[in-house]
Amino acid sequence: MGTISNSPCLGPHLPLCPVSFVPPCEMPYVMLTASFLCPVSSVCGIGPLGYYNGSLAVTEAGAECLNWADFPDYVQQYPDRGLGDHNHCRNPEGGTTPWCFYRLASGTIGWANCDCNQGKSVPLRLVGGKESFEGRVEVYHDGKWGTICDDQWDDRDAEVVCRQLGLSGNPKALSWAHFGQGSGPILLDEVECSGNELSLDQCKKSDWGQQNCDHIEDAGVSCDPFTGTYLQLCAIQMQPYLPTTIYTFWFLPLVGCRGFSEVGFSLFFSLTELWSVVLPPLAEGTVRLAGGRSSSEGRVEVYYNGDWGTVCDDGWTDLGAQVVCRQLGFSGPATLASEGDYAAGQGLILLDDVACVGTELSLLDCPHSNWGQHDCSHAEDMGVRCSPETTRVFSLAGPPVRLVDGESTKEGRVEVFVNGQWGSVCDDGWTDRDAAVVCRQLGFSGTAKARAMAYFGEGQGPIHLNNVECSGVEHTLGQCGRPDTGIHGCWHSEDAGVICDYVEEKVQDMRRTESGVCGMRLLHRRKKRIIGGNKALRGGWPWQVSLRLKGFHRDTRLLCGATLISSCWVVTAAHCFKRFGVDVRRYLLRVGDYHTGVKDEFERELPVERIVLHRNYWAGSNDNDIALVRMRGREGHCLSFNHHVLPVCLPDRKEKSDINRQACIISGWGDTGKSYSRTLLQGVVPLLPREDCEARYGQKFTNRMICAGNLSEDKRVDSCQGDSGGPLMCQRSNGRWIILGITSWGYGCGRKDSPGVYTKVSKYVPWIKKVTKLK
Repeated sequence: MGTISNSPCLGPHLPLCPVSFVPPCEMPYVMLTASFLCPVSSVCGIGPLGYYNGSLAVTEAGAECLNWADFPDYVQQYPDRGLGDHNHCRNPEGGTTPWCFYRLASGTIGWANCDCNQGKSVPLRLVGGKESFEGRVEVYHDGKWGTICDDQWDDRDAEVVCRQLGLSGNPKALSWAHFGQGSGPILLDEVECSGNELSLDQCKKSDWGQQNCDHIEDAGVSCDPFTGTYLQLCAIQMQPYLPTTIYTFWFLPLVGCRGFSEVGFSLFFSLTELWSVVLPPLAEGTVRLAGGRSSSEGRVEVYYNGDWGTVCDDGWTDLGAQVVCRQLGFSGPATLASEGDYAAGQGLILLDDVACVGTELSLLDCPHSNWGQHDCSHAEDMGVRCSPETTRVFSLAGPPVRLVDGESTKEGRVEVFVNGQWGSVCDDGWTDRDAAVVCRQLGFSGTAKARAMAYFGEGQGPIHLNNVECSGVEHTLGQCGRPDTGIHGCWHSEDAGVICDYVEEKVQDMRRTESGVCGMRLLHRRKKRIIGGNKALRGGWPWQVSLRLKGFHRDTRLLCGATLISSCWVVTAAHCFKRFGVDVRRYLLRVGDYHTGVKDEFERELPVERIVLHRNYWAGSNDNDIALVRMRGREGHCLSFNHHVLPVCLPDRKEKSDINRQACIISGWGDTGKSYSRTLLQGVVPLLPREDCEARYGQKFTNRMICAGNLSEDKRVDSCQGDSGGPLMCQRSNGRWIILGITSWGYGCGRKDSPGVYTKVSKYVPWIKKVTKLK
């Protein structure tokens, strides 16, 4: 849904409120799908009625403000302006800067503006970008410019940087020295903004100069220019709907139509005044019709990289016209226009050789040439005629929708509000067409991807809908073919989800040595507190591997966890091969996986070439429980590294004590107490003193083992059967992760007083290097 504002012109300095924010009574209350702009929350932010109501009480010169009660005549002159028995700064006349009375050194009374620069923002600049709105982020402190480490760096931090620099648009965080490495000091680390701050210094972050990073981790941002447009409210339709009233708003463009005709939005308001809507930035591949006699016909133009351009008519048929009209929201028949019906375009010709079959949801779904590659002139610009029947103006014919438990506001489990309860949608028949409708209803205009099998976790409430059948052109789920409401044979393990504004990431071979990238989480994620463990985030543990057993029908099943230590080798537990032996034809290794039931973008299954059990392991013991598995491939290069597939670092033979022993991580798809997880889990476990482990396990616990877990919890985080062979990993002070242990054995699963036991990898580093030829 568009961003809502009661200002005809929006500046880049206003932060978006989270949906849970309850605005003052003078402002509309947006309950679900819309975001809106908070009152400015800076030191001297002016509230929605035009008056400062904060607690600042210091002048620009640092003098303390006097109590307004000492000036009763002034208080009476400006009633209801926040003046009273306090000394807080105010602007009772409605000026842009609050002020107060103060006592001069001579004892006389004066007045002065308040110190609105209190906590003045630290200077920022962007360096190394191709455009002025992008680059490596550098901050100025103590007379020097320096970079920011990308630990925890995400789009919320980028939003604050862009806002502080006065750049509006679509902020994107970039890591791994995307704009080149800086050369000065690294001044900040662990920056964690909520996205609502006005400047970077209001965010949680490390102390100046305290970091454990290299310049290869320099953070960057892109602040794409805002490409939206303002719309004027034209009409309102009210529909009673529990738990509130739905107002459908019709808008027309105020300025610069940019391809939009009449548009309808359904929002949840307690309406008090007219509001304008700002459309979100245009997605690449957006189409419009130009030069026609009505909004349903014209020359086809497509948006790409900030520019509008035409489409060459080579190979076009009515099927392609149908796709264009469908993308624009027209539901009737479509035909190609005759040559010369519309004036030739000017500027770029962006697409050629477009070959649609007619069922695609957008022009970009059709095969086409590379952007800008063509052999045409503007005399060959393609035009279409759509049926005037349109679904572009709509009312909400169905329940509210929200996304839950995603990594951003653009993804998550789909939940709908029916009969006063939020509930999930069963994934029977759930496709990208259904996802497109959900995303459109929520105001997203980019590519939509469906996710099934509780990809974003299982819901807790009722399952409201099943067998949703959308054609992909509807504006709301309620307009789709009648789903089964409340009638289903589903479990929450089948909850449907979506990813909106989906951008397919290309697998790029990083071509770096293992030592150059080992233990680096290039997709930096906030750690979450596997029994008692939480879902990991996609790409959060790029060295996680699963050892899979082949079935009779070309399927595979999870057998054990494993850990990538080089381009060709993984390390796991030797007992994983106790039952099915070491015949390499029985096994596959899966890298880049997140959800075991959904093929992820970076997921690959590789055949096994060699299995090496430690020479001192025997099946009747838990000692020396370690094995190495080589993937099939040429020497030294069996797979390519990328942000989702990276090796972990091996520990030193005598590992130094520079790791955080209280916050090591285990991960896997293991037993959660009910079943095996489909999504990768993680959990925090402290390393335990050796004497605690020996007291619990006696002579079975050897000096080639370590144990970990929290003995004081009744339901401890612990590794279970499916996690055998998976990693116990800890972070060094330099930020790199090492594999300290391999999940081996224990008494039961998640039981009190029974910590997990792990093979101590440092004892086997010489053997690992000898077998794998790692340096």
